[in-house]
Amino acid sequence: MPNIAVKKPYHVDLAELMRVYETNYAKLNALLPVGHEVGDVRCYQAVNMVYQLTVNEVTKYTTLIDICQSDAMPVFPLPKMSVRLYHDARVAEVCASGDFSRVKAKYDYPNTKLLQKDEKFQLNKFLGEWLTFCLKTGISRTPIAF
Repeated sequence: MPNIAVKKPYHVDLAELMRVYETNYAKLNALLPVGHEVGDVRCYQAVNMVYQLTVNEVTKYTTLIDICQSDAMPVFPLPKMSVRLYHDARVAEVCASGDFSRVKAKYDYPNTKLLQKDEKFQLNKFLGEWLTFCLKTGISRTPIAF
């Protein structure tokens, strides 16, 4: 008798997601200006690409920033996301990405928007890789004051 594939339900790996949040928080703090305020912008040149971090909101416990690739002559749509830093928990989470104003922890699959079951995890993992790229190869376009 042939084996029939059983569809397992997706469960969020909270421990792994929190590790990604924590490392993203540390990476973002290394890229943001010290004592950042609303309106602060930091640009990084990495290879032939420009990445921009803009501080949109600063409260006692959180900071909201927009991160985007801002090349002069883009060949394809460039990634853009909003990230909230939670200073008390020391984590950073992608809140919005591209056309999605809110990213859920998990999605049913298949769905009409063609989102993956673990879309939130994938976006945050991508953010981590993007930040690592900026930290390793990026040069600040703004002089850093000490």
